[in-house]
Amino acid sequence: MTQKNLLKVALAQISPVWLNKEKTLKKIEKAIVDAAKERCELIVFGEALLPGYPFWIALTNGATWNSKTQKEIHAHYIRNSITIEKGELNTVCVLAKKHHIAIYLGIMERAANRGGHSIYASLVYINENGQVQSVHRKLQPTFDERLTWAPGDGNGLQVHSLKEFTVGGLNCWENWMPLPRAALYGLGENLHIAVWPGSDHNTKDVTRFIARESRSFVISVSSLMAKSDFPKEVPHYDTIVKDAPDVLANGGSCIAGPDGEWILAPVLEKEGLLIETLDFNRVLEERQNFDAVGHYSRPDVTKLQVNRERQSTVIFKD
Repeated sequence: MTQKNLLKVALAQISPVWLNKEKTLKKIEKAIVDAAKERCELIVFGEALLPGYPFWIALTNGATWNSKTQKEIHAHYIRNSITIEKGELNTVCVLAKKHHIAIYLGIMERAANRGGHSIYASLVYINENGQVQSVHRKLQPTFDERLTWAPGDGNGLQVHSLKEFTVGGLNCWENWMPLPRAALYGLGENLHIAVWPGSDHNTKDVTRFIARESRSFVISVSSLMAKSDFPKEVPHYDTIVKDAPDVLANGGSCIAGPDGEWILAPVLEKEGLLIETLDFNRVLEERQNFDAVGHYSRPDVTKLQVNRERQSTVIFKD
């Protein structure tokens, strides 16, 4: 697509091969190739898709102290999480470069600079040249997520140029946090990426709200997950599925325009790519009457300070 104001996007509403990073990566790679065949310039995947959301916590009394069951599932989760420094996203980067497509991908990150034993819900941006440009570790895991995920830092509060657009993103309920949103707005964001583990109860309200607040396009991408998607080889499979509902995540991926109205209303229980073309001119039109960090802001009265230092427990000086 040669017009700089137009961007063709793909929302990859797919299920993981749950807690299997190798097989889930294959699904991700296929989705990238399929999006490239449709000449998409950006593809977005859901939160924690690689290798999957920790649904077991709510199904197996996850808060039980010193539980052997919880320890064994958690260890399996760590083993299937991604260490970027070891090249575990290299095949994705190669595809991004080959097909000249940018990617937002939700991963469980086994963070090398934090010892390699804790995991973070991270949103990775890979540009159209196949380069990892930012890794945003979720600032605050939500409710039972805190039993398996570590809290992140502000290093990934970054935006990126993509044609005439400036894209940034947040994980799940971070999208309800006004100050991280404001940080991205202040960086010039006009295409906001919101990634979710799944279900329209998450996406149906906040997607339109952020779009109207920021006068930006907002892409929400959710995954799918059914009881039948739990692999039998996962530790304590019988315990996990015993009380699991038939559907754990029904999708709900959607796009709102800068006026807060639907371009693509939430799509339920449909696996595959959802494709739309966005016109940057609509951002400029809607900023005419409201711009949260521009002509409708008062930095002399209220101002935000952001710490983007990557946090680490140990700093070595050799």
